[in-house]
Amino acid sequence: MNIIIRKDSTQAIYEQIVSQIKEHIAKGFLKEHDALPSIRLLAKNLEVSVITTKRAYDELEREGLIVSVAGKGSYVSGLNKDSIKASYEDEIKVHLLEIKKLANASGMSISELRRLLEETLE
Repeated sequence: MNIIIRKDSTQAIYEQIVSQIKEHIAKGFLKEHDALPSIRLLAKNLEVSVITTKRAYDELEREGLIVSVAGKGSYVSGLNKDSIKASYEDEIKVHLLEIKKLANASGMSISELRRLLEETLE
């Protein structure tokens, strides 16, 4: 599992860990029942506090994406890929609504907005 921490990011370190683990699950790099690195090992590898990695794992567990078994470790739960994709879809919709508001405020037509979107996605 490859997690890259950007110390200059405005996103908290634990949030970077959470989002990258979610992404690994959504893309199928991590599958149901796969073991995650221990909290201490991940903290050491990322050169961050154990408290930070614990907070990330706690958040993932709260969201139902991982399960922790005392003395055994943390594992990807069965509630993963579809729920993460639905979560991403909800977030994308929020951003699209913001884009729609900006487009309306600027007087941009739907065809101009589509053209801009297609250019951006190429």
